[in-house]
Amino acid sequence: MRRRLINSTLAVVLVVIAVFGISLVIVETRTIESSARESVQSEAVRLVSIVEGRLAGGERVESGVLREQITLDRHVRVEIPGREPIEIGTRPEGGLITSTQTGEHGETVRVEESRSAVSKEVGRTLLVILAVALLAVVAAVFLAVRQANRLTAPLTDLAETAERLGSGDPRPRHRRYGVPELDRVADVLDGSAERIARMLTAERRLAADASHQLRTPLTALSMRLEEITLTDDPETVKEEATIALTQVERLTDVVQRLLTNSRDPKTGSAVTFDLDEVIKQQLEEWRPAIRASGRALVRSGKQGLRAVGTPGAVSQVIATLIENSLTHGDGAVALRTRVTGNQAVVEVSDEGPGVPSDLGARVFERTVSGRNSTGLGLAVARDLAEADGGRLELLQQRPPVFALFLSREAERGERLQV
Repeated sequence: MRRRLINSTLAVVLVVIAVFGISLVIVETRTIESSARESVQSEAVRLVSIVEGRLAGGERVESGVLREQITLDRHVRVEIPGREPIEIGTRPEGGLITSTQTGEHGETVRVEESRSAVSKEVGRTLLVILAVALLAVVAAVFLAVRQANRLTAPLTDLAETAERLGSGDPRPRHRRYGVPELDRVADVLDGSAERIARMLTAERRLAADASHQLRTPLTALSMRLEEITLTDDPETVKEEATIALTQVERLTDVVQRLLTNSRDPKTGSAVTFDLDEVIKQQLEEWRPAIRASGRALVRSGKQGLRAVGTPGAVSQVIATLIENSLTHGDGAVALRTRVTGNQAVVEVSDEGPGVPSDLGARVFERTVSGRNSTGLGLAVARDLAEADGGRLELLQQRPPVFALFLSREAERGERLQV
């Protein structure tokens, strides 16, 4: 493309130079010839006037007097009736430019000049025109190369950007080139890069969230299956199998929830559910792990609450808070339910050292953790809570108290009062 731009620009310039150059040579040649004829004619008229003046004054007309009045390299012949012709200068050979003038007393003056002088003048003019044309060609080549570089360099850069996108590097370059069409292509590539980056981020986030959020249900399910393999009591097997099936259902719900949030984090599937059932389920699932660590899991507060949300998501949030207390806390893990306004609150606390002061405001950010963990648990839990219109907060740092706020269904007495 670069060579084509240079060749096309040079071709246009050469055509323009040829058309205007030939026209200019023709015009200048005619102008020079016309000027030479006028000069010869003007000199003939001037010499006739001088001869007439001397004849009228009775003065002699000699070659010495007239020689001083003529231009060099010209031949003059003066013919006066009754006298010998007077010739001044050498008669040129070849083509001539002549002018003959006759005075009132019959005298004739003939001025001759060689056409070679005109040819030399035309040659000098032609050389000037050729020099200007050559300068124009050089300037055209320079400008063509510069313009070609200006157009091909952005195209090369855009090709490199497209290749980077194809090789998996979605970082937008935000480069503009001052050419509207190329800037438009750059805008489209940058937009595509940003979309690809968002898609890759969403995929990585889904993978990280899934690996973190599925770990807890799978661990609890594994514990139930181990309980089944270690007992011969049919009633215990039945009870543990029922709990395991419940955990499988919750595991399925967690997977579905993660997929839904990866497509649209704002999409919720909130329903009215029995909060006591969700808390009871979590107590049953986590009590063996808490007991194995030599700690206690207790529940207190108001019962009989019905909240609005997704049961699976709420279970996952509570499980994340219990796991967080088990991993980072100490002493008894306490679940407390209460009512504030039109919201049901589930508080999870422990007797550990709590959240460091420098992490208090950032504890729900991804990759932020007080220990060597992924830092995803609380961030994902908050996303799950907010998807159904709830919220997850850190009410107290030491000892730590996390609170899940959910919209609740008003009790019959409260509805009647309203």
